[in-house]
Amino acid sequence: MKPRAVKDIMAKRLVTFQPDMHVRAAIESLLKHKISGAPVVDENGTLIGVLSEIDCMPTIIQDLYYSDSGGSVGDFMSTELTTVNSEMGLVDLAEIFQKKHFRRLPVVDNGILVGQVSRRDVLKAIQ
Repeated sequence: MKPRAVKDIMAKRLVTFQPDMHVRAAIESLLKHKISGAPVVDENGTLIGVLSEIDCMPTIIQDLYYSDSGGSVGDFMSTELTTVNSEMGLVDLAEIFQKKHFRRLPVVDNGILVGQVSRRDVLKAIQ
């Protein structure tokens, strides 16, 4: 049976960050897991942001220019988010990826992060 909805193709086991985590530890985790970004959730699993490689660039400038590598994930994460829900159809998902040029999107049901879906997941689904 071919996958028809986001829930059929999304990743469910994710690296996530807490907003109070030190940004250096988050960068180490991104590098360790060879990923370019990860969702940021609160203690209830509610998605509150995303920390990506581009969000981490100011920490490099801070560190090199001011010798200050401080700050938490919450200080650097992006909070303007585009999300999808697990019941969304794959055609609608593909249209979002085409228009917005995101590499991946958080999957949120009732405010809670339940997974993540990538452009590659969509391509695999049509094989």
